[in-house]
Amino acid sequence: MPQITVEYSAVLAGDFDRPAFAKALHEEVVRTAAAKPEACKTQFRATEDTTVGPDVAGHAIVHVTLGLLAGRTEDTRVTLTENVLGLLRQHVKPAAGLAFHASAEVRDLDPSYRKFDV
Repeated sequence: MPQITVEYSAVLAGDFDRPAFAKALHEEVVRTAAAKPEACKTQFRATEDTTVGPDVAGHAIVHVTLGLLAGRTEDTRVTLTENVLGLLRQHVKPAAGLAFHASAEVRDLDPSYRKFDV
């Protein structure tokens, strides 16, 4: 915990500083949601196809999902989500002419969540 997934349009690969974003994101999750730094795990998933509305081309999307153990207040989750969007503004610089859509959400992990480390 936390389990973080970042899905992004592959067209952003050269415009998205993923290592710097992950570092800043982990620091934000520790500061805002009281996570332990060593517990932060982020996976990046590039998606090849992006369609927004009727347009097939010219758009790029980044969506960040943060799964946290239950117990954070709604205010904490909203603050974290807003701060993640701010970090995306800093670390994604889409090419001119590309419409950029960013979103984030914080979810409670299901009570069945378990993990192990080796």
